[in-house]
Amino acid sequence: MVPERATAGSVSPLDLTDPAAMVENDPYVYWESMRGRAPVAWHESPIGPGFWSVARHADVLAAYKDAARLSSARGTVLDVLLRGGDSAGGRMLAVMDRPRHRDLRRVLLRAFSPRLIRRLEKQVMARADALVADVVGAGSFDFAAAVADVLPINTICDLLELPQSDRPDLLAWNKRTLSFLDDRADPVDALEARNEIIDYFVDVARERQRRPGDDVISLLAGALVEGERLSDDEIALNCYSLILGGEESTRMSLIGALDALGRHDDQWHRLTAGSAGIDTAVEEVLRWITPAMHFARTATCDLRIGGQHIRAGDIVSLWNISANNDPEVFHQPRTFDVGRHPNPHVALGHGPHFCLGAFLGRLELTAVLTSLLRRARTIEVLARPRRVYSTFLYGYTGLQLALG
Repeated sequence: MVPERATAGSVSPLDLTDPAAMVENDPYVYWESMRGRAPVAWHESPIGPGFWSVARHADVLAAYKDAARLSSARGTVLDVLLRGGDSAGGRMLAVMDRPRHRDLRRVLLRAFSPRLIRRLEKQVMARADALVADVVGAGSFDFAAAVADVLPINTICDLLELPQSDRPDLLAWNKRTLSFLDDRADPVDALEARNEIIDYFVDVARERQRRPGDDVISLLAGALVEGERLSDDEIALNCYSLILGGEESTRMSLIGALDALGRHDDQWHRLTAGSAGIDTAVEEVLRWITPAMHFARTATCDLRIGGQHIRAGDIVSLWNISANNDPEVFHQPRTFDVGRHPNPHVALGHGPHFCLGAFLGRLELTAVLTSLLRRARTIEVLARPRRVYSTFLYGYTGLQLALG
């Protein structure tokens, strides 16, 4: 007998676990089709158990809110879940459920105090302006290397008070954890990069325990979560989560922002003319790019999503890239509109696991756009950028520009 869930919805003609399939096909055409004919669909997988995909904004939003029945503790990235689950489950904020998630999140939120945010804001604005000043009028350059590779990694490393000399290694490791340049990459490389980052932060955690300071890592080292201190591994894992989330998605968003503005002169002119503001432009960039294409959950009990019966233990993938292009919510979603309002995108997640560093990502986008508006008149994209090779991240590996 064919299992009930194998016939639910429609089986995808696109392998959502294959980076090549994700890069070589138009994701917006694919998800438009799925929203219409199979908004909650069961997919077989060549690398593990099957899984559900959720495509419509309303269903994705409801699932994010339903943390009690849709758990993050086994992992939140589809590839990791299909291979057996995240070994950091229950120890790292991103892969943790309540009540421990709530207690640890409260600790980390203390790191984003008004005093620290004011200090970071000045640093980010100054660094972004210096980076933009160096490239305006300089002819052809790679925006990724000159700006996007520099600003996010330094912002999160400033927050963690990490030495300048360590930052190039951290950036290089980060780039290997969730994406590749092409299909020739060895998947083991991602695991090795992740281990390098965690090993690095174990050493830093031990040092901050011996010599605590006024920084996030020292805060984690001295905090009590459910009445107990975090282990060295737990501190390292949460630092890994912070640096990965604080750097990778913002780098993708910055590159995508310049690509979009360069290819949509009318929207750049709206910003320069003041008929649209930076705040709405930042939100549209996040929606337009959606750097984290999905987040995944595991059902803790039988439930229904979009009319489909989900069984306890099933993996459920929530496709932000589809939800953020749902015409039921966004008028002409494939139109880049820097004045779009309202803009209830889920690029940063939603509910209890809403991105902890959302403020920093928005701040960095704001800083770069502010500097561009002051210093540049034109944005010219000189070559079509190449997509990163990933089933999780959406973005580009580089971007050749000229800023006049």
